[in-house]
Amino acid sequence: MPLPLILGIGAAIAGAGGVVAGAYGGAKMGEANNTLKSAEKQHQSNINRFETTNELTSGMMDELGNLELDILKNFSSFSDTIEKIQNRPKFKEYNKNGIKLPKYDREELEKASVGATVILGALSGAALGTAGGFAASGVATSAVMAFGAASTGTAISSLSGAAATNATLAALGGGALKAGGGGMALGSTILGATAVGAALFVGGIIFAKSADKLAVQADTTYAEMKNAEKTINEICLYLNSLKDTASKYIQSLKKVRALYLENFAWISFTINDVHKTDWNMFTPEEKLATQNTVLLVGLLYKMCKVNLVIKADNDAEMNKINSEDVNVSIQQAEKIVEELN
Repeated sequence: MPLPLILGIGAAIAGAGGVVAGAYGGAKMGEANNTLKSAEKQHQSNINRFETTNELTSGMMDELGNLELDILKNFSSFSDTIEKIQNRPKFKEYNKNGIKLPKYDREELEKASVGATVILGALSGAALGTAGGFAASGVATSAVMAFGAASTGTAISSLSGAAATNATLAALGGGALKAGGGGMALGSTILGATAVGAALFVGGIIFAKSADKLAVQADTTYAEMKNAEKTINEICLYLNSLKDTASKYIQSLKKVRALYLENFAWISFTINDVHKTDWNMFTPEEKLATQNTVLLVGLLYKMCKVNLVIKADNDAEMNKINSEDVNVSIQQAEKIVEELN
């Protein structure tokens, strides 16, 4: 019901009952009206800020999720090419300077590749933040799960956890927040956008018996708005941090992938176009490019396993941004890229 109409009814009730003088009631009504309008305006501004932050973060997380899925998807071309090399040596795992990378495992890479392909197909037309949900929980792990789901005929939509939900909800946990007063739930309060809007601001006012009661209600409503504002501020701070973390990881992944594609293009040409498939016939440069490509695949696969979010112990807390593992992964990638260059 429109606010002016509600206030009009309240004024009529006050006047008819003779509870307060008209002038006093009118003044109180005016003050309450101003308080309500101020609270509503500020709350809408807070909601708009949250929605913008949420959209930007979900978009960045989607970019990361899609990038990682695309990287995994193309591993099948790499493994198909490597398998054509006869008399090739066993490519051992990389363990140097505190950095350990997995050894070449065709079966594992095939699982990840097929799973990533299935997920990418299922993401067509998906809501904003869905691809980011996989990045939040670790794309490589999700891809292997998807491979298993696809092989058993299970729908991808049945995947549980962060990979099956919006990136923001996956990050925040979707439960009640410690701030916000009264344990207001994120899904029903903040993401509802208007849940602390008209219903909260005018709820109960129509039943007010006097201008004083309306003023108290207006003050309570303003306090609720400030509680909601505190919650929104915390969430926006969290989302901005998650966005920045995802952005840094995207840049690191792109740098490693560029070097991988450069080396793989060389050996792919040698094997698939020149049809040189005997390792003993490879030049030292071709052997080095092959070994570097295998190493970079291991690095990329390990990077795609990193989950950007660590689930909280309970739903009353925000999940933790996995900054530590992300930063370690970036540092290791920089060392290996520098070594290979």
